Amino acid sequence: MNRFNILYMHSHDTGRYVKPYGFDMPTPRLQGLAEEGILFSRAFCAAPTCSPSRAALLTGRYAHSSGMIGLAHRGFPMTDFSKHIIHLLHSVGYYSVLVGVQHIADDAGEIGYQRIEFCHSPDDRAHTVKIVPKVIRFLESNPPQPFFLSVGFFETHRPYPSAHASESRYILPPAPIPNTPQTRYDMACYRASVRLLDQGIGAVLDALERNSLTDNTLIICTTDHGLAFPNMKCSLYDHGIGVMLIIKGPGDFRGGRVCEAMVSQIDIFPTICELAEIEAPPWLQGKSLMSVIRGSVPEIHDSVFAEVNYHSSYEPMRAVRTHRWKYIRRYEKRSSPVLPNIDDSPSKDLWMQSGWNEEAPPMEQLYDLIFDPNETNNLALAPTGANESAHIEMQKRLDKWMRETDDPLLNGPVEAPQNAKVDDQDAISWKDPTIKNTKNRLV
Repeated sequence: MNRFNILYMHSHDTGRYVKPYGFDMPTPRLQGLAEEGILFSRAFCAAPTCSPSRAALLTGRYAHSSGMIGLAHRGFPMTDFSKHIIHLLHSVGYYSVLVGVQHIADDAGEIGYQRIEFCHSPDDRAHTVKIVPKVIRFLESNPPQPFFLSVGFFETHRPYPSAHASESRYILPPAPIPNTPQTRYDMACYRASVRLLDQGIGAVLDALERNSLTDNTLIICTTDHGLAFPNMKCSLYDHGIGVMLIIKGPGDFRGGRVCEAMVSQIDIFPTICELAEIEAPPWLQGKSLMSVIRGSVPEIHDSVFAEVNYHSSYEPMRAVRTHRWKYIRRYEKRSSPVLPNIDDSPSKDLWMQSGWNEEAPPMEQLYDLIFDPNETNNLALAPTGANESAHIEMQKRLDKWMRETDDPLLNGPVEAPQNAKVDDQDAISWKDPTIKNTKNRLV
């Protein structure tokens, strides 16, 4: 049996805005990891909001299938922690350790880790300086092997560290955001945060190498979803569901290759099963990556799916993506964007000042990702010809997936747990004088 260690490093709100994905970011250690392992250029999360995304990755099940339909710290529980990957790994001799962010349980003890060193609380800011020494201490302690070590960084969640004014002169904001002094400064602050993340990742990798653990460790480095900018985090555009995914280690995860196959984070669990020669549980909804890694097939999916239920507010949405098309469907009509679900920021302020809060989001969206990769021209508004055929096909794909996964939205609105904290969408707006009380809230 191949009993390698597993190091799972994950960040908050990073999307693909790191150097290995072509962005001018100070992430040399992530670049080095990509050049030694495999970078997945088309990796997607199953839900662009924190707890549902992480639960999907760690259970190999879509968010509504795992029961993780909202944020753990707001009172949304996962249905069955026994489906977390550590419990299968425990059964074959793995030792599990959690250091840092977990964000799928209000009480980390519920999950079942055998050792918990430090967990994130909403008051933490400079997170890497707190968790990295604890990770290093574990790796230098002659740890029991094989181990599953989860290292969760708070970076690059807002609020960001302040950037020097000069840093904002020569930087571009994310593609959905206009280029202005305030949005450049906003992006410069993100850049300061991702620098801290990269330094933390580098320190962990160095400790792994110093302790002769690198060669027998599968290193998985990813994030939960897109950046905390408008139309990114908590949206089903590619800027919301697109994530960095770099894997290095045993089983052909070497060589500085780029995998162009379209993959989902729910594929990581079955990949570990195949690579470690563990029988995969029948309830897994993803597929192992090993066939595309070994070159026996070019793709394992012809489409990937994503969803939103609750973030700060209820905003039920579903999406299906193929290589050519993206289809997004909303399940509640709104007269304006669901503002509590968009982190407060200078970029959000600019959009609000320009009237964004008066724009009603469309109930259906269809995008041709070849000619419109930033998803700005909604073809669902007036589908014709090939676009109309694609519209019908994507509707059918989404409906089929919802039926096959027993999506609760098929039966009407998804109810929040009794004690969950859900913001009233209509009670919080940019013009509301109480908005100052919601600044930089951690969601």
